[in-house]
Amino acid sequence: MTALAAAQLGLKSVIFCPEAASPAFQVSDAHVCATYDDWEALARFAAQVQVVTYEFENVPLDTAEFLAQRVPLRPGARALAITQDRLQEKTFINGLGIETAPFAAVDDLDGLHRAVAAIGLPAVLKTRRFGYDGKGQATVRPGDDLAAAWEAIGRQSAILEGFVPFDREVSIIAARRADDAFAAYEVTQNVHRNHILHTSTVPAEVGAATARQARSFACAIAGALDYVGVFAVELFVVGHGADERVIVNEIAPRVHNSGHWTQDGSVTSQFEQHVRAVAGWPLGETGRIGQVEMTNLIGDDVADWHEILAEPGAHLHLYGKAEARAGRKMGHVNRIWPDGAACPRGSSKSC
Repeated sequence: MTALAAAQLGLKSVIFCPEAASPAFQVSDAHVCATYDDWEALARFAAQVQVVTYEFENVPLDTAEFLAQRVPLRPGARALAITQDRLQEKTFINGLGIETAPFAAVDDLDGLHRAVAAIGLPAVLKTRRFGYDGKGQATVRPGDDLAAAWEAIGRQSAILEGFVPFDREVSIIAARRADDAFAAYEVTQNVHRNHILHTSTVPAEVGAATARQARSFACAIAGALDYVGVFAVELFVVGHGADERVIVNEIAPRVHNSGHWTQDGSVTSQFEQHVRAVAGWPLGETGRIGQVEMTNLIGDDVADWHEILAEPGAHLHLYGKAEARAGRKMGHVNRIWPDGAACPRGSSKSC
């Protein structure tokens, strides 16, 4: 989707990916298929481009630093290093004076017992590195066997995070250029099923002060990281009325699933915005067009493509993946309806 956005701006994309069947190869001008530690292939790739970006945070840091020595890397390797490690990420966020869930490092079973004593239960045990959509996590409740939780995450270096009594999950998608120009989209309200994002809806049900707080957090994080490109900040909404506030959950150094609504529901999509930012071009307008809901198509959901195409106000995006599997994101659909009107599928608040 980033390559498609670049093409609309007259820019060419070269994709580096270890997977031979990468859907991005279908829409790019060229590609390099090699492992992330193939230094010769990485050098050939760098020689073909003027700037390098990445679209997920599990690119090895050594790979990013190798490329950064040869061509501008946006966002930079520091942003990647911090967001790859949940402990570093939480520590970094707290260092900015921004609230997160309580957390503690866990390096072994004894460390897990100490962390539980300090934070309390319930809590979530997460691997420090890798893992998304619920992978590499184990919920720990009073009375649970801590040894079993430690085994469940593969006895890897981890972080224990205390439960946050949140009312809603939201995110904010924002962009920063190298000259500190900054732009943010409206706060997005997110609903997860089985730890995977199900829907993202704008406008979110948050107060104006809460929305300003979310934006200020995103701006502070981007500046502290000297970030260039689009990123997401995932947040919990806690409290009510005058006491409502947001607590940061995670940072994603990339275009984000909860920003897919911008493809059809904003003046500038997050993908075009990312291309503009890394190319050093002016950032685009982030205004919203009506009310929008993005629904992920997971696994066999993609079989409904024909019905979705026939639905008024629905915009279908398929990812070109060859095989539908349980839990695999195969595409998404954006549904748009006018401000002040009921969703065309019958609900007054959400499709």
